Formats: sequence, C-alpha cells, structure tokens
Amino acid sequence: MIERTDTKGKILDTAEKLFGMNGFESVSLRDITTGAGVNLAAVNYHFQSKDALMDAVIARKIEPVNARRLGLLDAAGERASLEQILDAFLRPVLEIEVHTLTPLIGRVLSNPDLFVDRIFKVHLAPIAARFTAALSAALPGLPPAEIAWRMHFAVGVMTHTILWGHVFPRITQGLCTIDDREALLRRMVQFLAAGFQTPAIQPN
Repeated sequence: MIERTDTKGKILDTAEKLFGMNGFESVSLRDITTGAGVNLAAVNYHFQSKDALMDAVIARKIEPVNARRLGLLDAAGERASLEQILDAFLRPVLEIEVHTLTPLIGRVLSNPDLFVDRIFKVHLAPIAARFTAALSAALPGLPPAEIAWRMHFAVGVMTHTILWGHVFPRITQGLCTIDDREALLRRMVQFLAAGFQTPAIQPN
C-alpha cells in the first residue's frame, strides 16, 4: 500500500487495512486514529462517523471499478455480444491489484446483510440493472429469472477467483496461476458464455 502523507488518505488506508484484518464491527475509531497517527477530530472532520468512514472505504474501491465497467459496456454499443458484456463486467476487477482488495472483500462477503445493505443497494444495483438489460438484449430468449441466476453464478466465479486465485498454484501443483490476467479473463469469459447460452431449465 502506498504511504500516504495527507490526513484523509492515511485514515482511509488505515481503516481499509483494519477492516480487512479484523472486520467492521471489531474495529473502533480509536484503533483507526492510533494506526493512522491522527486524532479523533480529524476523523470527525473528514467523515463525521464510523459508518460514513466505512462507506468511504468501500466507495473508494468499488466506484472506479463500476465506472470502468460502464465505460467498457458503453464502448461495446447497443449490440454488444455476450462475450463483450462479460468482458466489461469482469475485466475491471481483474485489472486491480487483487491482493489489495482480497481482505476487504472477504470481510464484506462474510456478512451477507452488510453486503446487501451497504454495497449492493448503494453501489451495485444500478450496475446490475445495466448489465441485466445488456444480457437480455444479447440473449432475448432467456427468461429474466435465468439471467439473474446466471449473473449470480458469474459473480461467484469472479469472487472465488479473486479470493482463492493466489492458492491456485499450490492446489494445482503449479499448473494454474492468475499471473496472466488476459488469459485468465479469456478463460472466464469462455466458461461463463457457455453457461449463459445453455437453454433455460424448464419448470416441472
């Protein structure tokens, strides 16, 4: 992590590190001020509350990813292929230095209610709507419920790869790594595209 000299940056960096290590509920403002080498007044000035600081930490990570996603989706145009849509969704995440994101993501995903209330509703619902619309246009015969399920599975593939990718070399005796991000992205897109194009399950 880059060493910060500005007070707000120090607070955000320290909060992100501590939230990732110990969880949101276990970290106090005193822990953050001590780690950042600032006083409580500085936290109150920049963020007003621990909840607002938590939101700022999350937004700092996720908003650039969302902006990049929408930029790629817009560039693909109204007739974007399934592969282009999946690339736009996955690429911005794989472009990140994943090790800087893993602890925070792990903590967030361990608390589903926190994820829904503080991340999905605030940051991801508009993104989900845009990509769902794009997928519906690319796969007009696929029912909305199937698109929702398959997006859920796509997020699972992406998240599992982020959180567990660093142990792939040990699991596969060096056969698989995530070092070549372009190759990894192609594999993920190919795998997920095949799943999206599978005929919908018919109700019993």
